[in-house]
Amino acid sequence: MSDARALAEAVGQLRAGDLAHVEPVRRHVLEFCVAHGDALLRSSTEAHLTGSALVVDPADGRFVVLHHRKLDRWLQPGGHADGDGDLAAVALREAAEETGLQPLDVFRPAVDLDVHLVEPKAEAPHRHLDLRFVVLAAPGAAEAGPPPGNHESHEVRWARVADLDALGADASLRRLVRRGHDVLGAQLGRPFDT
Repeated sequence: MSDARALAEAVGQLRAGDLAHVEPVRRHVLEFCVAHGDALLRSSTEAHLTGSALVVDPADGRFVVLHHRKLDRWLQPGGHADGDGDLAAVALREAAEETGLQPLDVFRPAVDLDVHLVEPKAEAPHRHLDLRFVVLAAPGAAEAGPPPGNHESHEVRWARVADLDALGADASLRRLVRRGHDVLGAQLGRPFDT
């Protein structure tokens, strides 16, 4: 797929989601994509597109958080598009790699969008234009214990909404959890308030 076609696919996913709650952010990201043909690549050093996942156990609404080694914070799984315009697939791939969980299933369209500054120690500060999806784990997966994770995290665990304060979760992660639970609850016909 050409860079232009891949970027067009990402733009389509940005437009498809119910993202009214972050409409000014969506407009900003869409404008950035128009102005930066390499927005899917890390060569876009000012900012680039990423995909992330709220990995949820649909049995009880618990979700995966990881303590990111480079950023030293509790976050949801996610990562760089690296040229892939299917940001839902990026979120799914990153969720599988960073949690070690299988099977996983991505729910489309996106449920949230966030622009945030990242400042890894070995890289120049830059912004992630992060399109976020709900990714379903197997029902009951949280009962099996902590996900195995990978080398990118100090720790990976299942969490509940009540755990967010102790984890020092920022407003962005809290919004993702709320949006993910609302959308998934509507799809499954039952609320998640864990």
